[in-house]
Amino acid sequence: MQLLGSLIFTLLLFIWTFLYSIAFVLMAVCLPFPRRAALARVWAVVLLRLLKWLCRLDYTVEGREHIPADNHIALWKHASTWETLAIGVVFPRQVWVLKRELLWLPFVGWSIRLLHAIAIDRGAGHNAVSQVIEQGAQRLQEGDWVVMFPEGTRMPAGQTRRYGVSGALLASQTGKLIIPVAHNAGYFWPRRGLLKKPGTVRVVIGPPITATGRDPRDINAEAQAWIESQLSRMVPDSL
Repeated sequence: MQLLGSLIFTLLLFIWTFLYSIAFVLMAVCLPFPRRAALARVWAVVLLRLLKWLCRLDYTVEGREHIPADNHIALWKHASTWETLAIGVVFPRQVWVLKRELLWLPFVGWSIRLLHAIAIDRGAGHNAVSQVIEQGAQRLQEGDWVVMFPEGTRMPAGQTRRYGVSGALLASQTGKLIIPVAHNAGYFWPRRGLLKKPGTVRVVIGPPITATGRDPRDINAEAQAWIESQLSRMVPDSL
């Protein structure tokens, strides 16, 4: 039954995303950005509820008190497709840093453009970092959160790689805080495979990390140490 529910959810994920993207593009072009962001949140809420119903996979969030009232930069662990849904529900109005290839998808890519995403060429090296700094500073000035996956790609549960420095650089240059976010979704929704395992994803939001006047490498090291240390204590007992 778990495999059947996972298959049905995956099918609905693609159908819902494609159809919602068409409707979103038609509606959002006439709406201000805050209204567009609210519509994107509806897309994610529906999918998370379907996931709970079909796959018995729910989630909890700890540390909401660490989310400041104003907008800053959130660094999320990237281990699954799950967090691409959850970020829009857990955090306030936001923009995402993502690979530019996603913009080429019909309707889905057009929707991403309308959501002011910071699309980068990951092979561009320093130019990609400059894109994040320039566009990220503008988005922060407009009152949006900037959400990033510092590993740059999904990592298998229990693994990591060197974090990209873009988020730390952006924080140090704008005076914004870094909010680290750990979660164990990779154990329930692996980056490869259709099966979604039942259980409860734990999301833990960490204390803000001050960036002003600090070396971005030190900021990055602190964020990675906190996230990965949390993950070492978040291995589900039932898996």
